[in-house]
Amino acid sequence: MNSRIAVAACLLLLAAISTEGMTVRGIGVELRCRCIGTEKNMQIARQIKSVELFPHSSHCKDTEIIATLKETGRQVCLDTTAHWVKRVIQRILAE
Repeated sequence: MNSRIAVAACLLLLAAISTEGMTVRGIGVELRCRCIGTEKNMQIARQIKSVELFPHSSHCKDTEIIATLKETGRQVCLDTTAHWVKRVIQRILAE
């Protein structure tokens, strides 16, 4: 009987989450890579406001770098193998 109550409680919780429009990502759990494609254009370097680095994990084999742009606030994924991206990261780490 207790297992039925536990299952019912879990189903109720899942229903509540789905009706609120939350996703697993919304509660802070990543189940896949964040980046689908990467920006290779060096011109974007001047527009970068901030950068987030996400190391590889069990859910994504890639190290991901996501930059937020100054004017638009748009987030773009950067190509981790591009030389200009490596220089941007070195500059940020030196600060």
